[in-house]
Amino acid sequence: MTAEAGYQAIIVAVEDHVATLTLNRPEAMNAFSAQLQGEFITACAELNNDPDVRVVIVTGAGEKAFSAGLDLKERAAEVVSFVEKRASRVRPGIATMHKALAAVDRPTIAAIRGWCLGGGLEIALACDLRIAATDARIGLTEIRRGIMPGAGGTQRLSRLVGPGHALRIALTGEPVDAAEAYRIGLVNEVVEPGQVLEAANRLAATIMKGAPVSARFIKEAINKGLELPLDEGLRLEADLAILISQTDDSKEGPRSFVEKRPPVWQGK
Repeated sequence: MTAEAGYQAIIVAVEDHVATLTLNRPEAMNAFSAQLQGEFITACAELNNDPDVRVVIVTGAGEKAFSAGLDLKERAAEVVSFVEKRASRVRPGIATMHKALAAVDRPTIAAIRGWCLGGGLEIALACDLRIAATDARIGLTEIRRGIMPGAGGTQRLSRLVGPGHALRIALTGEPVDAAEAYRIGLVNEVVEPGQVLEAANRLAATIMKGAPVSARFIKEAINKGLELPLDEGLRLEADLAILISQTDDSKEGPRSFVEKRPPVWQGK
């Protein structure tokens, strides 16, 4: 696996069309420093512009944590005003990690081991799919620090598991284990700790049996459709289905079936 140069707080590697983006501050439970945040945003944009990348896996270095969220030591020393802070989060464009990850138009998978708290969970929620190790502890703990989730936690969690489960997690600040996360639909699969990346790559390989453009359009139809009334969502789905019917891969799929061979996708 070849790592991309130029990063220190993250590791980016691409192999067989799968990009693995690793939060690389294990000594700090992969907490989000300003440097890590900047590198993560840049990496997401670069991966989204790489035609070789078909799936992105996000994970954390070490065995203790996916990420404990924002670096509270760094935050305590901040001198940025609350007005500037809010503006950076709500202004148009991509200035936060969760927005950068959500803007990736390829399927994204969070491979979670150990602690996944606060902003760490918000990054996992910004992924399309989540695989957790049995040692995962997942939660929004901001209420116990006198703050609140501010990078998608309240919105994405409630849409994923419903308001009741989301309120319990966010209001108590108590992490749930992997089994409970699976029960409420927060994660898609639970595996042994040493197998979480293997499981994520296995899922990526299964996704890549389908056509690349199909995967991107299906992601768009589902994610954007959730924000629309049903009639508008159906219209979006129909429009994307018509567009994809004009691709080379839409011809290759039926042809390979008739010829009884695996399809050779071109991504166009």
